[in-house]
Amino acid sequence: MSFEINQSVKHVGKIDWELKKFHGDELSTHRGSSYNSYLVRDEKTALIDCVWTPFAKEFVANLKKEIDLKTIDYIIMNHGEPDHSGALPELMKEIPDTPIYCTANAIKSLKGQYHQEWNFVPVKTGDKLSLGSKEFIFVEARMLHWPDTMFTYLTGDNILFSNDGFGQHLASEHMFNDLVDQTELYHEALKYYANILTPFSNFVEKKITEILSLNLPVDMICPSHGLIWRDNPLQMVHKYMEWAKGYQENQISIIYDTMWNSTRQMAEAIAAGIKMSDPQVTVKLFNSNSTHTDKNDILTEVFKSKAILVGSPTINKGISFAMAGILEMIKGLAFKNKKAAAFGSYGWSGEGTKLISTELEHGGFELLNDGLKITWNPDDEGLVKCQEFGKAIAEALK
Repeated sequence: MSFEINQSVKHVGKIDWELKKFHGDELSTHRGSSYNSYLVRDEKTALIDCVWTPFAKEFVANLKKEIDLKTIDYIIMNHGEPDHSGALPELMKEIPDTPIYCTANAIKSLKGQYHQEWNFVPVKTGDKLSLGSKEFIFVEARMLHWPDTMFTYLTGDNILFSNDGFGQHLASEHMFNDLVDQTELYHEALKYYANILTPFSNFVEKKITEILSLNLPVDMICPSHGLIWRDNPLQMVHKYMEWAKGYQENQISIIYDTMWNSTRQMAEAIAAGIKMSDPQVTVKLFNSNSTHTDKNDILTEVFKSKAILVGSPTINKGISFAMAGILEMIKGLAFKNKKAAAFGSYGWSGEGTKLISTELEHGGFELLNDGLKITWNPDDEGLVKCQEFGKAIAEALK
């Protein structure tokens, strides 16, 4: 169902209440999402972005109820990923000659995915497209979060169509930021940044600085996922600047996997030791196994933490499958300004702790120490060692 953004802009996208996984199974979306497509009417009419492939026929059918497709003068594709472009093949069957404005990299992406020679018009930062009384200004946003990404600014209405920038995976019957629970909204915005944009934080900081230097008034930010920012829209821009600069809170996250509860006992004793030394610090424990904790929720907490402690039993001279997966994702997200240490239990070889330390170093973390390993189940003396380990961590972070 379409709804008005203002007198000249309508939302014609899709709210996906049932979505629980995204990017294959790489990203959890507990609260659903939306694929925001916008119809902009002036003397000329433009469609900004589309929807994900499973909703292509529904999207085109609904769009036909909204407008004669042949009166769409321009299609703007801010990003070629299928959650935004998936309906293009179905739409272009109806209006095959309509020009598609996008970056040169997006042309490569769209051709590579759909193998069609549509009427592509490449644009770059500063290029403009007149709609009559208003115009679009295009701003390339490379690596936010693909090489093909751009933002589109609408003069007159002062709207920034930001695609994946400033979005969240959040389905709501209220599609504006001032109408929803703010804690829920900010949690999903932070989770989105932590799990998708963190590796590109340097690009985020530079691009936002560039956009702010243009001194363009921004009355609304319309992303391609989640809610539209109409109440103080620049609040999320400033949040992105904060998140892009090695963000951390006064938090230590302990992430562990366990076979027979030895490593779990270590984790809990280490947490107790941290709190003995620093009662003010927030300590959170997470079992990395997916049957216990969602991996993307863990990564969001890593993003918030000033340090993480990672533990696993040694298994076949290695570490657990679940912990190896989490460490691979942590490494890929390239967190900045964070410290870490490893711990674990073992029976007869004990390589796990050193392997974790190595992976943490490869992920850009500053190691606080060489780690702690305990043979078999920790006895009272072993638990005291774990507490002392925790105290030392807390003192090192003060």
